[in-house]
Parts: sequence; C-alpha cells; structure tokens
Amino acid sequence: MKKFLNSLILLSLAGCAGQDVQMYAKEQPKLDVAEFFNGTTDAWGMFQRRNGEVLKRFKVEIEGKVGAGTLQLDEKFRNSDGSNDRRVWTLSRLPDGRWQGTAGDVKGQAHGEFAGNAFRWQYTLLLPVDGRTVEMQFDDWMYLIDACTMLNRASMRKFGIEFGQVTFMFRKRSCSP
Repeated sequence: MKKFLNSLILLSLAGCAGQDVQMYAKEQPKLDVAEFFNGTTDAWGMFQRRNGEVLKRFKVEIEGKVGAGTLQLDEKFRNSDGSNDRRVWTLSRLPDGRWQGTAGDVKGQAHGEFAGNAFRWQYTLLLPVDGRTVEMQFDDWMYLIDACTMLNRASMRKFGIEFGQVTFMFRKRSCSP
C-alpha cells in the first residue's frame, strides 16, 4: 500500500510540473488575446480520453467584445452528439499584463499569462457527469500560428491525473475566404 501511495504522489507531482509560458517570449507572431478574439471567431475541436479515443467533436462560434481592459467571449458549442452548450467568459487584463476571468461553469477565477505567441489559461471547470458535477482542472495552451489562426491543446486533470485532452483550431472569421 505504501508503494502505491508513493507512486500516486509522484504521478500527482509530475502532473504539476510543466513548461513556463516565458519560454515562448521570442516567438512570433506576438499574440494579443483581446485583438485575436475581438469579433467573430470559429473553432473546431475534439475531446479525447487519455488513451486517444475521440469521445466528442464540436464546432464553436465565439463572439468577442473588447472593452476597457476587458474581453467578453460568448461561446456557442454545437456538439457531434447533437447537443448544444454555451459558455460566456468575462476576462479582465491585470495591471501586470496577465489575465483573469470567470464563466458560469468555472469554479472561482481562471488565470492566464502570455509571452510571444503563446497563452496559458488555467481554470477549474464544473462538468456534468452522470447526474453529478465533477471539478476538472484545465491547463490550456494556445499558440498563435498567424494573424488568423490559433491552435489550442488543453489537458484535463483531476487529482493530478490526466483524464483527457481537448484540441481546438481557431480561425478569425474576418480572415475567411
């Protein structure tokens, strides 16, 4: 039993270790989160279990509105199973350049920081699973590819153990042909 607990602790600690967003400080093009999401953005994505099995695919239409130091994102999801979801984020730029935000299905505050072409966004999402709510920690990494395209890879964890990943491709509608 002691060996099992030690292994679990090591797995949990390994889940906490990770890259620092500052390692992307020199990468171009430089990402401005508010500028990228201002207006209409389309996204396509999928959720995969940790074994790689795709459980859900989705298309998202995001309406972004920029205010004085704020960004509101209204996300409308159309899921491959025919269901629809909606999440409205309210983000605020902090004086040091980092971001914080809230949404109806997010516990507490989300926190984000960026450097160069990368943005790291961390939060706890309240997910409905089999009639109950499960708290999942999300660690989103977004990478600006060009002025019109961004990729996002998110890890979903509970107790430091990865349960799955979400992958997104964002495309600004103003750039579409």
